[in-house]
Amino acid sequence: MTFRMPAEWEPHRATWIAWPHHEPDWPGKFDAVPWVYAEIVRVLADHETVNILCHDRDVAQRARVILDAHGVRQDRVTLHEVRTDRAWLRDSAPTGVMDADGHIALLDWAFNGWAKYDNWQQDAGVGPAIAALTHLRREEPCLTDSHTRIVLEGGGIDVNGQGRLLVTEEWLLSNTQVRNPGLDRADYERMFLEWLGVSRTIWLGEGCLGDDTHGHIDDVARFVSPDTVVVAVEEDPQDGNHERSMDNLRRLEAAAREGDVGPIRIVRLPFPRPVMMQGERLPASYANFYIANGVVLVPTFNDPSDRLALNTLATLMPTREVVGIHAVDLVWGLGTLHCLTQQEPAPL
Repeated sequence: MTFRMPAEWEPHRATWIAWPHHEPDWPGKFDAVPWVYAEIVRVLADHETVNILCHDRDVAQRARVILDAHGVRQDRVTLHEVRTDRAWLRDSAPTGVMDADGHIALLDWAFNGWAKYDNWQQDAGVGPAIAALTHLRREEPCLTDSHTRIVLEGGGIDVNGQGRLLVTEEWLLSNTQVRNPGLDRADYERMFLEWLGVSRTIWLGEGCLGDDTHGHIDDVARFVSPDTVVVAVEEDPQDGNHERSMDNLRRLEAAAREGDVGPIRIVRLPFPRPVMMQGERLPASYANFYIANGVVLVPTFNDPSDRLALNTLATLMPTREVVGIHAVDLVWGLGTLHCLTQQEPAPL
């Protein structure tokens, strides 16, 4: 098998999301969250098809009422009754890859609730459900010469579509929330090559504070073009994200000097002020943006840095509309826009 994971900015056939229904993800704020989802769908549906997984008929009916109230165009939105535990499809849904003939296949990684939560069994069925709905080939990635399925989450990887991948050591190489016991750096790099067409893995250090996935890359560094990476940098030395982000910046700068990586342009994104809820630091990050056909959705936090982040991304992706989505309520669920979306690439 020869697969390549397309970059997020390559054409999509659709975006997949799951309508929120698990109130404990947003205790005390759940009523506001579906309205944020409706705004996300409204923006996306002006640019591409949106498929929404709804836990049951009641959830689908509530979703339709809210989408109608927001004036979402119906010709590009389809609701599907598929049972889920939680709404973070970036991690529970399959990863779209392209074979040598330009056909799309779905890599259905094993999912175990981030090696932390116990409500994941229904989310583990999302891959087969989406494969059935799309009639796309589904593969279950396994370790080389083994029938052991690989546990992986989409929020932990970011690719440029041309053989480069960003990932953190905290997520895959630490002793906390271990996804695949016994695997080391070389094992993961071999797996990325085999299943994603990645010839060079760039290892950063840690994710941001408040990230309960323990180190997903999509809160700290993202490709925005084949040779451009944005990295979230906290300038305040007193902030807990400062040393983490400076270490990631140094690692990127070192990688950019290595001949097998090729030239990399590194652009800094700010962090917003610390977003707190009931004494808990939340993983608020502008790096959790989502790139769709013709548009980039960026989480915003009622912060002066919102404008800088939006302008930076607009400059880097000038052919796309850049839209801020208010995420102060959303991030109480410990994720924002990239965490809840999963792209389905378009075939050639």
